Amino acid sequence: MSALIIVDLTPTDKDRLSTYSALAAETLVPFSGEFIAKGPIEALHGDAAFSTKVVIQFPDRESAENWYRSEAYQAIIPTRNQGMNSQFHLVA
Repeated sequence: MSALIIVDLTPTDKDRLSTYSALAAETLVPFSGEFIAKGPIEALHGDAAFSTKVVIQFPDRESAENWYRSEAYQAIIPTRNQGMNSQFHLVA
């Protein structure tokens, strides 16, 4: 069964976020991850704590976990944290 990583975020530094986004996309390739949605959200019910959502699909839970824990992804987390406030959720 496929797995999703859902990212809720609010940009804090657009230049850093742009750098992070480009680097993050490259780290997905070895794990067969792909963006299936990303953009501003509209809360249809309740309060939205973040302004943007990203959904990344992986072939399975193991691939998603291995991507997040990979050296390549871990190396760009400081840039991520400088560019946005976020929460990452694994759904599998």
